[in-house]
Amino acid sequence: MLKRIFINNRIRAKEVRLIDEIGAQLGIVPLEEAQVLAREKGMDLIQVTEKVDPPVCKIGDYGKYLYQEEKKEKHNRKNKGGELKAIRLTYNISKHDMETRAKLAEKFLKKGDTVRIDLPLRGRQKALGDFAKEKMAGFLELLNSMIEIKTEKELKREARGFTMIVSKK
Repeated sequence: MLKRIFINNRIRAKEVRLIDEIGAQLGIVPLEEAQVLAREKGMDLIQVTEKVDPPVCKIGDYGKYLYQEEKKEKHNRKNKGGELKAIRLTYNISKHDMETRAKLAEKFLKKGDTVRIDLPLRGRQKALGDFAKEKMAGFLELLNSMIEIKTEKELKREARGFTMIVSKK
């Protein structure tokens, strides 16, 4: 959703930092003078930001400005970086199941998501952590042969097993 944009007579500041239609800065001018300049050029005075004092205003076509802002927001929504997806391996996972999970992880990575790989350990499996590390290394090797990956969070042993986060390079 776009933020509220003030134009022309709705701007409430006494002075504004003015930018003309080609992007040149005209400095700090009184609001009335800025409105007159915009009217003379047949354009609108658009308040770009109120976060600074005096607020920044731009001379331009309001409809065109709205269109550009919507385009920017749509682009930002589309490229937000993806979600965190989870792949769970088991201690006694077969080679075929590992390949299936690697294909699934590859699909997530190609879509732009990051993938958390879990290998939970239960009971006596906790004592055999080296075997579990080898399983994770084998999975990463298999995944790396399919698609180039980079590790976001290194392989870490936690109370319930091993976890790691990877993403596409």
